[in-house]
Amino acid sequence: MPADTEREPLLSTLQGGDSTSGDGRVKPAVPNYYTGEAFDNVPTHKRKLGLTSAIFLIFNRMIGTGIFATPSVILRSAGSVGMALTMWLLGAVVAATGSAVYLEYGTTLPRNGGEKNYLEYVYRHPKFLATCVYAMYGVFIGWASANAVVFGEYLLHALDIEANTYNVRGIAFGCLTLSFIMHSCFMTAGLRLQNTLGFFKLLILISIVIIGMAHLAGVPGFELEGNVEVPDNLRWSKMWEGSGNGATAFVTGLYNVIWSFIGYSNANYVLSEIRDPVRTIKRADPIALVFITVTYLLANIAYFGAVSKNDILGSGRIIAALFFRNIFGQGTERVLSVIIALSTWGNNLAALFTHGRLIQELGREGILPWSSFFASDWPFRTPMAGLFVQWVVSSVYVLLPPPGDAYLFVLTLSSYPLSLINTLISAGLLYIHSRPQSDVAQDWNPPFRAYKAAIWFFFASNVFLVVVPFVPPAPGYQVFERIPYYLHCVVGLAIGFVGALYWYIKVVYLPHRGGYELEAIKEEEDGISRTVLKRVPL
Repeated sequence: MPADTEREPLLSTLQGGDSTSGDGRVKPAVPNYYTGEAFDNVPTHKRKLGLTSAIFLIFNRMIGTGIFATPSVILRSAGSVGMALTMWLLGAVVAATGSAVYLEYGTTLPRNGGEKNYLEYVYRHPKFLATCVYAMYGVFIGWASANAVVFGEYLLHALDIEANTYNVRGIAFGCLTLSFIMHSCFMTAGLRLQNTLGFFKLLILISIVIIGMAHLAGVPGFELEGNVEVPDNLRWSKMWEGSGNGATAFVTGLYNVIWSFIGYSNANYVLSEIRDPVRTIKRADPIALVFITVTYLLANIAYFGAVSKNDILGSGRIIAALFFRNIFGQGTERVLSVIIALSTWGNNLAALFTHGRLIQELGREGILPWSSFFASDWPFRTPMAGLFVQWVVSSVYVLLPPPGDAYLFVLTLSSYPLSLINTLISAGLLYIHSRPQSDVAQDWNPPFRAYKAAIWFFFASNVFLVVVPFVPPAPGYQVFERIPYYLHCVVGLAIGFVGALYWYIKVVYLPHRGGYELEAIKEEEDGISRTVLKRVPL
C-alpha cells in the first residue's frame, strides 16, 4: 500500500504557498490541489492528454464491437425485441451508476492504474493481497481480443470472403500485432490514429441513427430494398413475443450490453498522463456516457426498424452491415463493413493503450515479477513490456477457444472478472460512506461524491452478475455451442485464485522461510512515482 504522504495533496488539508520540485519547477499549491496534478507529481511534459483525448479514450473503448456486433446475441438471449431494449436501458443505468463510483475514486486518487488504486486504498489487509489478485486479472485477461475477432469478421464480409476459423483468427492476430506495434513504437501516431478512428466511429453510429430515424419517418430515399424481409419489430403486440428465456440467458444478454458500455472508466487508467485530471474526467465521463447512451438506444431502434427479427438472429455479428444493405443495397453494405472494421480497430487500439499502462503501473508497484522490466518505458518511452503482455494474452484468447464460441467466451470472460472487481470496489465505497470514522474514510474528501443510492444499485447489479451465471440455462437455450455454460465464471474465479496463491508465496511463504518481510518503499524517477517491495530482515 502506498504511503499516506503519497495521497496527501488530495486527501489531507490543503497547505498554502508554493512549492519547488526537484527539477526547479514552481508548483502553486492551490491550482495543483484542485486539478489533481500534485497527487502523482508527474512533470507537465508527460501529461499529453487533454479533454478531447480523454473523451475519445472513452468513446474508443465504448464504441467498438458492442453496438456493431452484439445486438443479435442480446436479442437471442432476450427472446424479444422489447426485452432486448429493456436490457439496453438497464445496462445504461448500470453504466451510469458505475461511472459515478469511478468518478469519486478517480477524482480522489488521480493517478494511473484505475481499479488497482481503489482496491489497494480500501482493502489494506492482508497487506498486498488486493494488489496481487488484481494484478493477475490485469495480466491474464485479454481485453483486446474480442474487438480483434469482430474486426476480422467485418473485414472478410467487406471483401466478400467467406469467414472461417482460420481466416478470422489470422486477421484478428494481425490486428492485435499492428496495434501493439503502433502503441509501442509510434505512440504519438498511434494516439492520432486512435482519435481519428474514434471520430469515424461516431460518424457511423450517428449515421445509423439518422438513417434509421429517416426510414421510420418515411422520408423518401430511405425505403427498404425490394428483396428484403420487411420487419415488424416495433409494433407493441410484436415487441414482447418470445420473452422468457430464463435468468442465465438474461445475464448473458446483459453481459453483452455491459460489454458495449465498458469504457466509461477508461480515462481512470491514465490519469497521470491527463492534464488537469480532476476537472477533465468530471467533464469527459458524463459527456461521453450521456451521448453514447442516447445514441445506443436510438441505434437499436434503427436496427429493429430496418432489419427483421429473423435476419437479426441469423446475422451473427454483422447486423450493422445488414442494416445498410437493407436500405442502400449490397454495394453500400461492403463499403460500410470496411469502415466498421476500422472502427473496431480503434476500439482495439484504445483497449491495448490503457491496459498496457495498467500493467506498467503494476510493475511500478513492485508486485509483478521483474517489476523493473514492466515499469520501464524503454526504448520508445512507452509501456512496451505491458503492451507486449497484453498482445500475447489477447492473441492466446483469439487462437485457442473452439470455433463458434471464441467471441462470446472472450467477451463473457472479460465481463465476469470485471463484475467481481466492481462488486469489491462498490462495497468499498459503501464502507467509506457508511463508516466515516474508519481509518479508510477519515481523510476521504472527494472532489466528486456519488449518491449512495447509485453505489448500492451498482453493487447489487454486480452481485447479480456474479451469482446468476452459475444457474443452469432454461431448456432450449444454450450459452455456448461446445463448452459448459459456466466455464467463463470458473476461469475468472481461477485467475483470482492464482492471484491469491501468488500473494501467499511472495508475501507470506518465502518471507517466512527467508527470515524477512516485504515493505513498500516509494521511489520517484523523472517525476513518476513507483513502489518497490524490499526485503527487510526480521
